[in-house]
Amino acid sequence: MDDGLKGFDMSFPSVESIHCMNESCKAPLRNYLVRMMEEEGDQLACIIYDNVMFFVDDVATQLKLPSIVLRTFSAACMHSMVTIFQQPEKYFPFEDSQLLDPLPELHPLRFKDVPIHVINNTVPEPVLDFYKRINDIGSSVATIWNTMQDLENSMLLRLQKHYKVPFFPIGPFPKMVPLASLTSILEEDNSCIEWLDRQTPNSVLYVSLGSLVRIDEKELIETAWGLANSEQPFLWVIRPGSVSGFQCAEALPDGYEEMVGERGRIVKWAPQKQVLAHPAIAGFFTHCGWNSTLESICEQVPMICRPSLADQLVNARYLSQIYKVGFELEVMERTVIEKTIRKLMLSEEGKDVKKRVIDMKQNIVAAMQIDGTSHKNLKDLVDFISALPSRLPPATPVVGAIMSSNHTPSKCIIESRS
Repeated sequence: MDDGLKGFDMSFPSVESIHCMNESCKAPLRNYLVRMMEEEGDQLACIIYDNVMFFVDDVATQLKLPSIVLRTFSAACMHSMVTIFQQPEKYFPFEDSQLLDPLPELHPLRFKDVPIHVINNTVPEPVLDFYKRINDIGSSVATIWNTMQDLENSMLLRLQKHYKVPFFPIGPFPKMVPLASLTSILEEDNSCIEWLDRQTPNSVLYVSLGSLVRIDEKELIETAWGLANSEQPFLWVIRPGSVSGFQCAEALPDGYEEMVGERGRIVKWAPQKQVLAHPAIAGFFTHCGWNSTLESICEQVPMICRPSLADQLVNARYLSQIYKVGFELEVMERTVIEKTIRKLMLSEEGKDVKKRVIDMKQNIVAAMQIDGTSHKNLKDLVDFISALPSRLPPATPVVGAIMSSNHTPSKCIIESRS
């Protein structure tokens, strides 16, 4: 089957490649679901799909199946996009001189924090259309959120008024999945856990910019010297292909690893959930992707925020300006990086940030307890799906097809609580 993605670098998905995926996968998905229902006798209660895969809603509509959209990023990011697309002319184009100016109606965001692919300070029409499709829930009957009601209640309420369908914030997803069941896109270097075991508790800075972000050689060099000059222990993930023009860590200064010695450990990929849960970890130098953000908060690890694109920009501003559990790096220069690391790891201000992230973690734990908001919303979601129109007899399992941008179609059994 041709997925239409030949020639695209899917290690760094673009608007064009995701658009091609949505065009090319529509017919195969429809055929797959029809075959599954006809040959296997399964009746689908609903289809749950990642909002990036908006073609799924078109297929669900054709097959007269209910669909539920899955939002895998923050409600704050979604709210910013909805607000911008209601009046795009209010925000685009803008001048370079406005980059640090506040975005109207979107405190604490600035023009430089727009979570949309901007070219020459404006958004081309095809890109604008693409983001509108992501924001549009189509015929979906509900929305599942990878967030917590207690964390983003005001944003969720505003968005629910806009979309007018039931919302189920059941996050955080990282805490719902057992560690042993997780798979990694790259081979994890578990030797870094042994290195962490040798470090003093609450002393190590973990540095990772996720699975998509790419940086140039200059930023790598500035980060390297910032880490070295901070004199703090660090575990640094340099993903293959993440430095433009280099495959891995060969862009580092000559003799760098020998110079930092046992104080620093550099790996190609790390078991992030294990790392963040390790007692030696004191801070996380992060790109602020939503999953990484939630993982860090869940392990009460404060952050240094170095966002690159899309929702990361919004998350970084909220972490640093609203929740105050991190410091944002505005300039990628070695002296700034060094000072920010030392501020997080050694200063009284850093201790205050640590206290706040501990409080956030406790709220998340409470939300996941029986009768907590996330636990209750998950139960309500099961009841909602169970009540959807179906040709299944009562008290049989409800079958749903889940479509995610990270997985192929699969059946999901959700036990009915009727």
